[in-house]
Amino acid sequence: MPTEVILPKVDMDMATGQISRWFAEEGARVKKGDVLFEIETDKAAMEIDAPASGVLRDVTGKEGVDIAVGAAVAWIYAEDESYAPISPLEGEMSTKSTEGVASGGTVSAPSTAEMTPPDRPLAGHPPLKGEGGTRATPLARRLAREAGLNLSGISGTGPYGRVVKADIDAALSSPLEGEVSAKRTEGVASEGTSFAPSPVEPTPPDRPAAGHPPLKGDVLRLFEQGSYELVPHDNMRKTIARRLVEAKTTIPHFYLTLDCELDALLALRTQINAAAPVKKTDKGDAPAYKLSVNDMVIKAMAMALKAVPDANASWTEIAMVKHKHADVGVAVSIPGGLITPIIRKADEKTLSTISNEMKDLASRARSRKLKPEEYQGGTTAVSNLGMFGIKDFAAVINPPHATILAVGAGEERAVVKNGEIKIATVMSVTLSTDHRAVDGALGAELLVAFKRLIENPMGMLV
Repeated sequence: MPTEVILPKVDMDMATGQISRWFAEEGARVKKGDVLFEIETDKAAMEIDAPASGVLRDVTGKEGVDIAVGAAVAWIYAEDESYAPISPLEGEMSTKSTEGVASGGTVSAPSTAEMTPPDRPLAGHPPLKGEGGTRATPLARRLAREAGLNLSGISGTGPYGRVVKADIDAALSSPLEGEVSAKRTEGVASEGTSFAPSPVEPTPPDRPAAGHPPLKGDVLRLFEQGSYELVPHDNMRKTIARRLVEAKTTIPHFYLTLDCELDALLALRTQINAAAPVKKTDKGDAPAYKLSVNDMVIKAMAMALKAVPDANASWTEIAMVKHKHADVGVAVSIPGGLITPIIRKADEKTLSTISNEMKDLASRARSRKLKPEEYQGGTTAVSNLGMFGIKDFAAVINPPHATILAVGAGEERAVVKNGEIKIATVMSVTLSTDHRAVDGALGAELLVAFKRLIENPMGMLV
């Protein structure tokens, strides 16, 4: 029996993925462990290995198309195994059996009643009433019916042109003017019954009533035609939008800001970098490490969490999660969005180790080569916009964290010391906290511990 090759779930939030590249062609001989294809998720690109040895057949997973987690993308036949090309029915049944993975996380076998998909007639039978023979998964058909979309006007990206959930989502999020009304069914439900417009919709759905904000897709009427271009959202941007809305609407944020003097830290950083040993590389001799201010901020935040362990926590509905280690995520900007690779046990690592590890993580993050375990989890995060000259800002908490530290630029300011005005390099930091897990006094205690380490940086070396 051939071995099914599925699209695996490589990310905690992953519902769909795209195959960005196949490394083996139809009919190629592969060995177990060979790289078959590369998955592009909303955060990273990962290589997927062959689950068995044999001949690659029936490659249904297309490059650049959203595929549901758990869907079959190909089959591997043993060398001596008889082969018959997969039929459209088998390919669609495989897709159908995995459609529920995104929402439930598990795949259930189709029931006896589902052996003949309800959205496709048997061979020789006429198209189903009201749909003109449009192929669609049951989930896509239900979503289209609820949204009042006409399936015949939607291009399917599933196997053999089948309309899947992602196509419905794309149709609903399309901002093109008039598209909402164009996709409304002409009084025909999927069961073939007609319906009258709802009495609560006297105003056409593609035009807002007077005094109301523009509806979805109608905002383009505010702009001059031809003065803009439409850039479709990719998976990363959709995920960022969804998670930020979730974070700001479900987490009670509050913010604490204070100033830290950096002169002692900058002086120590200079001494440490000057003392760095030289190592040989392909490009010649280079220092074994080169600390940045951000490396020292990561270390100080980790040590502050260890000094104030009650703040090193995550909120859940059943219990407070108290972490034993300080795993610090660091926001890294990448094309199209950002990602937060994590320095594990940062409180236990030397500054040079943190520095080199951070450079490696940031480099692989920008090329989308991080592994899920390198950006999932963590106990806090640091977001630094100081290199852009930003004085101060407030960051949005990234669940499951209960805190995130927003770091501004270090700049010379006038400060008062012992009744005299002095010049000092000052950095403003703002701590965003989840009030369910970290109360005001506890957050203040954490921030004071951080400030103490930044202004007395020798404490990070012992």
